Amino acid sequence: MSTLVAAIATAAPMAAGWSAHTLWLRRRLHVARRDPLTGLRTRDGFTRRATVLLKDPRAVVVLADVDRFKQINDTHGHAAGDALLKATADRLAHYVGKAGVSGRLGGDEFAAVVIDDHGTAADLLAVLHGVLARSADGLDPAVHTTVSLGWVRAADHPGEDLSGLLRRADEAMYAAKQGRAGVRRAGLGKLFATVKGRRSGRRGSRTDDAPARGVAA
Repeated sequence: MSTLVAAIATAAPMAAGWSAHTLWLRRRLHVARRDPLTGLRTRDGFTRRATVLLKDPRAVVVLADVDRFKQINDTHGHAAGDALLKATADRLAHYVGKAGVSGRLGGDEFAAVVIDDHGTAADLLAVLHGVLARSADGLDPAVHTTVSLGWVRAADHPGEDLSGLLRRADEAMYAAKQGRAGVRRAGLGKLFATVKGRRSGRRGSRTDDAPARGVAA
């Protein structure tokens, strides 16, 4: 009996140590999947959650890009640009809600998957576009811009994965930006511009490996 007690006493600190180490690893993983500036999920964290949500036929994929962000950085400084990104992220996360997911893909580009319970995604995104255009609290009112949104309903393209849906939302977003339409839904046919063509017509465009503090599109 004493041997058993001694074994348990010896193993207890080891078990506690492993538990603490496991908790530390989980926290590190959580931090790694969160953007340090905005608190949104990073590309990896967003992809994991979004892939699960796309199993729901009500899922809508949204891509958002801050307009004239480079101009904000150049004119008002990076601190103002960072505050603008943080405000954009907070507002996006609020409108997406807990049922969906939002993430910062890099620079001034954000993505979201929304579960459209009532088929009102177009109305929701029109309202969101107006909210995202408001000046950020605590900043000079001159530090403001709009955010172009492109979206696609996953059910319109059955069998297409997150990458394909993001491409469609991206093309719609670029069309909205070019036409100053604010929000545009992806068409049901073929993509109406190649990625190469879109990027070549986009000033200051980024690659997927752009640093966290973005240079604007």
